[in-house]
Amino acid sequence: MSSIDSLMTRTSVPPKLLTDPGPDDAQIDGFLAAGMRAPDHGAMQPWRFHIVRGAARARLGELFVEALTKRDPAAPADAIEKERLRTSFAPVAIVVCAKISEANPNVPPVEQIVTTGAAVQNVLTAAHAAGFGAFLATGKNARDPHVKAAFDLEEQDEIIGFLYIGTPRTPQSEKPRPDPKTFTTEWTGLPLAAE
Repeated sequence: MSSIDSLMTRTSVPPKLLTDPGPDDAQIDGFLAAGMRAPDHGAMQPWRFHIVRGAARARLGELFVEALTKRDPAAPADAIEKERLRTSFAPVAIVVCAKISEANPNVPPVEQIVTTGAAVQNVLTAAHAAGFGAFLATGKNARDPHVKAAFDLEEQDEIIGFLYIGTPRTPQSEKPRPDPKTFTTEWTGLPLAAE
């Protein structure tokens, strides 16, 4: 598959539609190496990838339950069970974090978040090119202090998302995509200020 084909055919596959086999160690290493090709102003290298598989998936589900019950001690049983099972479908999850540094004043936090997001896109595309399905999830768990603490993150750091990877249970249909022209203009310069 060419690079452009990989970009143009990639689609998100929800975790409930992912199953074994997942990528092996060498494949995951390759996906993450693709992530390292993301633009990175100042070589800040803010990305942190935490691989979660096997029994650790259940532990991540329990972490999500803990976070939910801290946010809402009266959470209903079905919501608790949903959090518990959230990580049980895809064989591999990668928790993608941005460790924000203030060491270089020319590289603000937003740039470090953007480069981590670009790294995630590279990982998604590489996984797709290798024949896997993947899904990037965020939600309340990505912003929860209890979850962030479990990944050694400070207040200024971010969980960019939970990336689930596996083999799609069924072929995925193409989703309609917007026309880029809807979001594009050609800028020709600022208008002259009125006198």
